[in-house]
Amino acid sequence: MTSTALESFLAANPDIIACELTSVRGSSPREQGTFMLVALGAIFGTIGGGALEYMVIDHARRLIAEGRAEEAMDVPLGPEIGQCCGGRVIVSLRFADAAIRREVMARTMAEDALTPQVYVFGAGHVGRVLAQILALLPVRMEVIDTRQEELDLLAPGIAHRRAAMPEAVVRAAPRGSAFVIMTHDHALDFLIASEALNRLDSPYVGMVGSKTKRAKFASWFLEQGGDRADLDRLVLPIGAQGLGDKRPSVIAALAAAEIMVQIGQREALDGQVPIPEKQGVASGL
Repeated sequence: MTSTALESFLAANPDIIACELTSVRGSSPREQGTFMLVALGAIFGTIGGGALEYMVIDHARRLIAEGRAEEAMDVPLGPEIGQCCGGRVIVSLRFADAAIRREVMARTMAEDALTPQVYVFGAGHVGRVLAQILALLPVRMEVIDTRQEELDLLAPGIAHRRAAMPEAVVRAAPRGSAFVIMTHDHALDFLIASEALNRLDSPYVGMVGSKTKRAKFASWFLEQGGDRADLDRLVLPIGAQGLGDKRPSVIAALAAAEIMVQIGQREALDGQVPIPEKQGVASGL
């Protein structure tokens, strides 16, 4: 979820019920504090799907239709509703008045600010697929390329920028950014990777290529005074996972998984709550 999408949802729907998991005991699809917003013809967010979510959506829409403002549901997640989590949840359903709308927007904007940034350098075959995958994940993503004609081939809605000096984008990137490098030029790849490896705050630096390309980069990087420990942080080739599959879509899917794992591990080391747990959390609505 993003604050931009939420703003559009709130503007388009005058009658909304805010549905929040206020209590979670045992196993459940989502954690306490997770919320979704339900309008008569639209939904924003999720409390985990399945039978529980369908029940809550139906109940919320009945509240809207009947003009009722508040209710609570105590739901056992067992065979009686066709869900086998085994826990129990209490769901608060409240009409989203101005105060609740402000609270939801404020919390979502705070989540946006904590969402990690991923830069994809290169809008070629792999880069375009990777961008589409990352657009579905809880990251902010931007594609960087020197070639406008390649950027024009990106799917609609994908954030992108033409940059004459992509390595400068690395230097200006927010703290904790991840960098995926797959341009049309090996020399440019090397420049970008060198800048990225200088960023010790980056959880992931990856480059498309082969073992031969890694050996060439390693030789060049060390000759330029690069540190061996920094070199060891470079994922090259990306998306390998022992498969040896060179299809762009497969490489992109596996690279996306690598990126999310590395981001999650860095957050765990830094003592942060993993990003998936932060999405849709709004206590006290």
